Formats: sequence, structure tokens, C-alpha cells
Amino acid sequence: MTETDPAPTGLPSPDTTPSLSSPETFSSGSSLKIIPLGGLGEVGMNMTVYETEGRIIVVDCGVLFPEDDLLGIDLIIPDFSYLMENRDRILGLFLTHGHEDHIGAVPYFLREFDVPVLGTPLTLGLLESKLRQTRKPEEMPKLITLTPRQEYLMGPFGVEPIRITHSIADGVAFAIRTSSGTVLHTGDFKIDLTPIDDLHIDIHRFCTLGEEGIVALLSDSTNSEKEGLSLSEKLVGENLDRFIRDAPGRVIVSTFSSNIHRLQQVADVAIRHGRSIAFNGRSMETNYRVASELGHLHIPADKVIKIDAVSSLPPEKVAILTTGSQGEPMSGLFRMAVSDHKHISIGPGDTVLLSSRVIPGNERAIDRIINLLLRKGAMVHFRAISDIHVSGHASAEDQKLMIRMLRPRHFVPIHGEFRHLSAHARTARKMGIPPERIHQIENGDVLEIDREGAHVSGRVAAGRTLIDGKNVGEIGEGVIRDRKRLASDGMVTVILGLSRQNGEIVVGPEVFSRGVAPQERSAELDGLVRAQVQLAFDAAEPEIRSEIPALKTRIHNHLRKFFKKQFHRDPMILPVILES
Repeated sequence: MTETDPAPTGLPSPDTTPSLSSPETFSSGSSLKIIPLGGLGEVGMNMTVYETEGRIIVVDCGVLFPEDDLLGIDLIIPDFSYLMENRDRILGLFLTHGHEDHIGAVPYFLREFDVPVLGTPLTLGLLESKLRQTRKPEEMPKLITLTPRQEYLMGPFGVEPIRITHSIADGVAFAIRTSSGTVLHTGDFKIDLTPIDDLHIDIHRFCTLGEEGIVALLSDSTNSEKEGLSLSEKLVGENLDRFIRDAPGRVIVSTFSSNIHRLQQVADVAIRHGRSIAFNGRSMETNYRVASELGHLHIPADKVIKIDAVSSLPPEKVAILTTGSQGEPMSGLFRMAVSDHKHISIGPGDTVLLSSRVIPGNERAIDRIINLLLRKGAMVHFRAISDIHVSGHASAEDQKLMIRMLRPRHFVPIHGEFRHLSAHARTARKMGIPPERIHQIENGDVLEIDREGAHVSGRVAAGRTLIDGKNVGEIGEGVIRDRKRLASDGMVTVILGLSRQNGEIVVGPEVFSRGVAPQERSAELDGLVRAQVQLAFDAAEPEIRSEIPALKTRIHNHLRKFFKKQFHRDPMILPVILES
């Protein structure tokens, strides 16, 4: 359960007058280690360790969504090995905001570490809803609500959240004070001077921190290749108004369920044009409920209808907010597009707005769903042809302004692929930061800051842990490689029954193949394989025949050579040998 009062020992309750003083001074010989465990070299899986005086805090713990080549994998989370080796030194987990690439791995983290989790009300509300799916009330972790400009002391750390603007409400950056200096960790941000909720980025506080001195700035790099200033979320509302106003029938808007500002804008525009709102998809319904309860969404209750009530209203009186903007096969929008949804089927007269960015790796899935929607007769608007999405990440000019406000001694680009980090590093050089003080590190690098400066002093274990259903980290490269072979070349199973008395074949060889040849030719192929198995068996030396593992290997290798030579294929071959 979220706690705000009383706070645990060492942490002020949110109603305390903000303490902006530095934490107590520790050993003059202490250093600060900054260790990214995820988010550098990829868009997602953000996680950073801060370590000083033998104590650790962690900032963010997110997931990465797998690309198509990781067959069957649901999620990717950071490797916790380093933290598990130092579990007794971890003081807490601080969260910048509620996006999945920053909080999605927290349930897995909490299986291993019993530490408090600190975040703003919406961030913790979204996390708490996620945790309640698998935990009983008495199993919930300690959740501590953060208030911007309020410093929280935890061991040798003083952590002050500072409000930022992003594509989700209630996001913060962290000023992390240590005896080695103050580090500013931006999290995801952009500089939006006209935010939907009127909760502005705290430019004054950033400037003040710059005056006090920032030893290192770790800054969001996702949009570093994009020149200019980031566009305001309010611009999206103007374009949404036009499309929703002119739509002849139902309007279906697909966006990230965590983009609370976008949900608010769609609802405002739809209601203004006489439409009721329906939410579709579990995460969409959950985030609507949580954000409404916490005061981040303001939609009149009488304007919200259940998805099963949509058919009872005229099409021009309905707007649906749904999941599926990335073309996910099990999402609400996909089910509508293939007429597999219980209540909604897309057809002529419907207007579909894909109001989100394309996550790298999802291009084909999004193209597929656009084609499906168009085939159904819907009018489809998406970012490539319509301005119905703006990014929540800082463009180059926003990044320059952050550097100018803070004037850090050292600069570390974070959150992005290598190209994004490199572009951000170039921007920092343009802003006058010397190259030797720009540290383009990678996951697992230990960036150590002390009185002498900053340098990479070593490496720790850092990698990816694959989530496959209930399996956490049990699926390795071997399994993925087998799945790829099955998908590309099929499988051949060979069954032999051998006599215990003389070792001769008494059953089979029986052959079962899947995905190797067309159905009409499978019998012919099975016959060829049976002949090859018999050849391999007849050619085997007596000592091979007497050892079942050795005989399996002989048959496997023989068939593999056969398939490569005859068909240029490499199916998975599974010999099964029984004795009777």
C-alpha cells in the first residue's frame, strides 16, 4: 500500500518543510560509482545504480520489448547479478515515472530485493495496480510517495525529485547528493512550456541547482538526433479536434495507455463534439481508473460508457480509446481489425487514429494493422501522414537548454541506442563541455567520480534476462536458436525400436516431420528419411549400436548431412531409440 505518513526512518514525510541542504559529509576519500545496468545501447530496460560509502540506491527498473527474432519471449529485463551480489547494501529503488521501460521490471526486482520503492503518486499508483495482480495485500512492498522539491535522505544519499514534463504525468528528475557532489539524473523529459495539466517543468529549480554545482548530468538521449525544440502536447489536441469533428461514424483512437495527457485530450475533444467515451483493453481501463482516482484525469463520469454499450449508441456519438497502437496481435485494436473482438468490429464509416510513436522493431506489425484496417473500409490516420502524435522526449534544443541550466562538470548521455548517445555527446561538446568530461559509457561500465575527476574504473555483470511465461532467466541462446530452427526449417522425429537380445531393429524406423516439406510431399520425404536412417544404422559399428547415446548422435549427424546436401535445409532432428 502507498505510504505517505509516517515515512520510514531516515525519510521525511511529504508534509515536512522541504530540506534542500546537502546530506551529512562522509569520508573525504569516498567516491561515487555510477553503474548503468540497462538503457544504454537500447531504447528501454532503463536501470542505473548509484553507489557510495558502501551503500546503493537504484534509479528505475524497466523492461525492453523483444524484437521478432526472440521467438516466444514476452519481455526482457536487466540482469540483476551485480545487485544480488550486493543485496545487503541496497537502500531503495527510486522511480522517475510510470512508463513500462522504467517500472515494468519492478515486480521481478521485488522478488529478489526487499527494499522500499519511491515514486510520485501516479507512478506508484500504476505500479501498485501491476503488483496487485500477483500479490496479496500483506505481500505488498513498502511504497513511499515522493513530493517534488522535497529531499529524501537515505544513508549517504540525499535524493530530491524535480518536476519534468514528459508524455506521462507526474514525472520527475532526481538530484542525487553525495559527499562526492550532486548528480542530476533527468529520466525521460522534454521541455513543454504549455503542458496539458499545467504542471510545468521546474526550470527555476534546475537553474538553482546549476548555481549550486552539478558534478555530473545524466540526460535522456532518445531524440538527440532530432533538431529544434520538442513540440507541445497541446498541438496534438488541435489536430485531434479536426479529425474527430469531421468523422462520420465511430472514432477509435489507439495510443499508449500510460499517455494520460493524450487520453485527456481525446476525451475533451470527443465530449466537445457530442461523443461518449469507452475505454478498451485491460491496461487502458486500469490506467483510466488509477489516473482518475489520483486527479490526473478529469472526465465526467456520465460521459464514460462500458465497451459493451457502444453498440447501443449511434456511431457518431461514440469515441473509443483502445490499446494496440503497436500492432500487438492480442491487443484491442487488432481484435477489432480481424473481427475477433467481442463487442466491436471495424467497418466502413469508422475513423481510426494511431496516436503514438513507432517503437523500434514494431514497424512491420504496425504496417500490418494499418493494412487490415484499410481493408475493412476504415479511414486511418497515423503519424506518417497526420500530426496526431508528438514525442515526449527532448530534442536537441531541449537537451542544450538542460545542459545550459545545469552547467555540469561531467556529462553522461543515457537512455538510447549508441547512435542516440553519440549524437547527445556531440551536442554536449557544442555546449562547451570538454571531450574528456563527456563519458559515453555502456551497460556494466563503472563510472567513478572522486576528487580527481571521473573515469571508468571497471565493469560489472550486465546483460539481459529473458522472460518466457513464468520462466525468468531460464531461456538461453540455445533455446532461442532451437526455436529459430524450428520456425525456419521444421523438425524431423525418428523413432527406432531395438531388440535387447541382438540390437537389431524390431520397430521402425518411423519418421514424423513437421514444417519440412509441403503436406502433399511429406509421405515421400518420410520414406527418404527412413531409408537414410536404415543406412546410418547398417553402417554403424557394433560398439556404436550398443550405446544408445552414440547411436542417436550417429543418426542425427547422418540425417543433418543428408538434409543439407539434398535440400539445403537444417531441420531440428530428434532421434528417439527404445529397447524392447
